[in-house]
Amino acid sequence: MSVQISLAAPAERAPLFRMLELYQHDLSHIWDQDVDAAGEYGYALDRFWNAPGNWPYMFRVNNQLAGFALVDTRVKLPDGDFWMDQFFVMKKYRGKGVGAAAAKAVFDSHVGRWQIGQMPENDTARNFWRNTIGAYSTSGFDEHAITSGWWQGSVQCFRSQQR
Repeated sequence: MSVQISLAAPAERAPLFRMLELYQHDLSHIWDQDVDAAGEYGYALDRFWNAPGNWPYMFRVNNQLAGFALVDTRVKLPDGDFWMDQFFVMKKYRGKGVGAAAAKAVFDSHVGRWQIGQMPENDTARNFWRNTIGAYSTSGFDEHAITSGWWQGSVQCFRSQQR
């Protein structure tokens, strides 16, 4: 399976937004939010094209949309450079190595200190990130629990290297 990642162009905002809606629906049992009057969860996506320190990535498998990553610099703990704001792989491509390949490519695109967090009840994501980061990072990772403030959950911290 050939996995390609690329920075999303402004013209790709609509398909990224639609995949983001699928992602939010997938998490609706643990992410306390409702759809609005238009039937959308909504997301402040424009900053990923309009403000520095934000990078929207699209994943494709054999030229078909397969997921996305939203990366920014809004880290949750001191001494970080990059935060994985959102990460999503379409169900069709899960369990096939697409997520790990895409994550590794994104890490390679931003050399520095990463933080990746998961909501408290998202055990599937936590296991995915522990395995993916563990296979990627030659120096391992530290895991922290954030239990107060507006964002709470587990955070893995590690350093990406230029490969």
